[in-house]
Amino acid sequence: MRRTPASRTTPRALTLDPRRDTAGRGSGNRPPDPATPRRPRTLAGRARRENATAWAFISPAVLIILGLGIVPVVWSLLLSFRADDLVTPGRWVGLDNYRALVRDPGFRTAVGNTLVYAALYVPLSLAGGLGLALALNRRIRLIGLYRTLIFIPFVISAAAQGVLFFFILDPQFGVANSLLHHLGVSPQGFLSDPGQALYLLVLISLWSGIGFCVVVYLAALQDVPPELIESARLDGAGRLRVLWHIKLPSLTPVTVFLLLWQLITALQVFDLIYVTTKGGPLGSTTVIVYFVWEQAFQMFTAGYGAAAAYVLAVALLVVGTALRLYRRRRPGTAPDGAVR
Repeated sequence: MRRTPASRTTPRALTLDPRRDTAGRGSGNRPPDPATPRRPRTLAGRARRENATAWAFISPAVLIILGLGIVPVVWSLLLSFRADDLVTPGRWVGLDNYRALVRDPGFRTAVGNTLVYAALYVPLSLAGGLGLALALNRRIRLIGLYRTLIFIPFVISAAAQGVLFFFILDPQFGVANSLLHHLGVSPQGFLSDPGQALYLLVLISLWSGIGFCVVVYLAALQDVPPELIESARLDGAGRLRVLWHIKLPSLTPVTVFLLLWQLITALQVFDLIYVTTKGGPLGSTTVIVYFVWEQAFQMFTAGYGAAAAYVLAVALLVVGTALRLYRRRRPGTAPDGAVR
C-alpha cells in the first residue's frame, strides 16, 4: 500500500472574517469609520460652491434689473409726492401733485388724445392684422416675400418712421401734396393741421404695427387643427362659418394677448410724436407720455411729471388685470388660455 507523503496535506479553504468586508472596514455590527460622516459635509460644501458660482454669473443681470428697473420705480414713486426740479432741493407735498393733475386742462387734453389714439389704433391693428393673416395663410407663389414685406415696417424704428413721413407729409415740399396737386386736390396741412395730425399719426403707426399682428395671427392660424376645418367643410360649412365657429374661437387667447400688447403700445406712444409734431399743433397730438416728458424735462417739474406717469402706470395695471380676469373666466377657455 502506497503511503501519502507527510508533506502533502489537504489545503484549507480560505475564509474571511465575517465581521470585515473586502475593504477591511467593519460591517453593520461594527462602529462606522470616523471618515464616513465627512461625505454629507462634502456634498453641502459642493452645493455652497455651486450656489456661489451661480450667483456670480447672474449677479450682473440682477444689478442691472435693480439699477434700471426697481430702483427708478421706487425713486419716481417718492418723487411724485415731492415738488422737485431735479436741480434744487425739493420738498414733500404729499398728494398735491395728483390733485393738480385733476384740475389741469393740459393733462385732460393729453388723456383725451391718448384715448382717441388708442381707440383707433388698437382695433384697426387687430382687424388689419387678422385680415392680412387670413389672406397670407395659403399656399401661393412668393408667399414668403409677401410676408416679409408686411413685417419689414415693424422692424423700422418709430424715429425713422417719423422722419420719413415728416418729409412725405411736409405741407410745402412733401410728396403727398405734390401728388394731390396733380390730382386737382387743394394742398393739405397734414401734420400741421390740428384736425388731421392725430389721425395721420394713427395711420403711420398702423403702417408699422400691423406687421406684428400679422406674424402672431399667422402662427396661431397654422396651429388650428386641420381636421376640424375639414370636418366642418364636409358638413357643408362655408368659409364664413369656418372662420366664425372654428378659427376665431381658436384665436381668442392670441387676440387677448394682442389686445393687451397693442393697448400698452398705444398708451406709451412717444417717439413718433416727438420726431414729427412735438405735441402740436396747438396740443392736438400731446399724449400722456409726451406730457410727462414735457413736464419733467422742459418745465422742470419732475415731481408733477412723475405723478402723471404713475397715473398712466395705474391705468395700464387696471387694463392688464381686467384682461387677465376676462381670459380666465371666459367660458370655453382653459385657465392657461388654451381653447377646450
